[in-house]
Amino acid sequence: MNSIIVYILWSLHIIMVEALPNEQFRKLVISTRDPEFKKEIYEPQEQREIDWNAYTISQIKQVKETLVFIRDMINSSYAPKVRSNATSPKLLAKAVLLSEFLHSAERQSEGWTEVLGPFIGIYEKIDDWVIGDAYSRPEVAMILYEIFLATRESDKILSGDGTGLERTRKQNYESQKKNYGGWYMTSIVDSREIVQAFDLTGRGECEVMLELIKMVFGESIRLDSGFNCRELTEAIEKLSMIPYIYPKSNNDINGKDSWKYMYLEFFLDIYAWLKEYHQRSHSESFHSAFKRVYGNVTKVNPAARFTQITARIILHNFRRLSYFARAK
Repeated sequence: MNSIIVYILWSLHIIMVEALPNEQFRKLVISTRDPEFKKEIYEPQEQREIDWNAYTISQIKQVKETLVFIRDMINSSYAPKVRSNATSPKLLAKAVLLSEFLHSAERQSEGWTEVLGPFIGIYEKIDDWVIGDAYSRPEVAMILYEIFLATRESDKILSGDGTGLERTRKQNYESQKKNYGGWYMTSIVDSREIVQAFDLTGRGECEVMLELIKMVFGESIRLDSGFNCRELTEAIEKLSMIPYIYPKSNNDINGKDSWKYMYLEFFLDIYAWLKEYHQRSHSESFHSAFKRVYGNVTKVNPAARFTQITARIILHNFRRLSYFARAK
């Protein structure tokens, strides 16, 4: 429902009763967590139909297209100057992307660069320790982040969430966030699960999201109750995006217009509101697929970890965009 219409309708109601229905609103929020209520109110989400022909072709062409992508994107990127006897940052960035694409450790990557290197423009031998050191080089990180920014197409239907980054399969996500700081990723994706922005600092979710929303272009954004923050809601609206932030049971409707509109819509048309909100599942799907495809984070040094995650996100986005370019 259009926010202006909601506001007009509710203004008329306020004239009659002179109060916002905070108590009823909080009861509604609590009731949405009841399994029986969910059965009644949640409409089954339409699953995006898989174009199997596009999927098959993308899988067949994935290796060649990815290698061409690595070569062309890095060749056209900006690289800072380094000392004359140092390995070119562009070659190192290519080696890092190749390593992450092949899920290979440094020693294996040394062998792979000898075999596949010429195809992506690596004509010199790069030792395993040089590849390992490349992950901590700021100029390599800069090249990769530039490529991430240049290739993050968006359909403007955004969602955000956070997840723990595993070093081992047994690690607990919440304990990682509490004890390891940077072993936590907060991200924004679109409805195709293309990553639009990400943060690895492990800071408070609202604090991080206030920064991430400035880096994206969207029409709307969906966030769970962990991002339930009045300041964030106002910031999202100022960026001309519609916020769908799941309420907490102790929230009320009173507040600035951005907060008030959001939760009046929730209260007056919960079916429509939840239908929009539940596109947030794309964030959860991204995190699940990302960790399933790329496995544990292997870099301990924060700079190296940033480079590794950035490389993986670049490859993830390229793979998704390649599929959607072919899908009907």
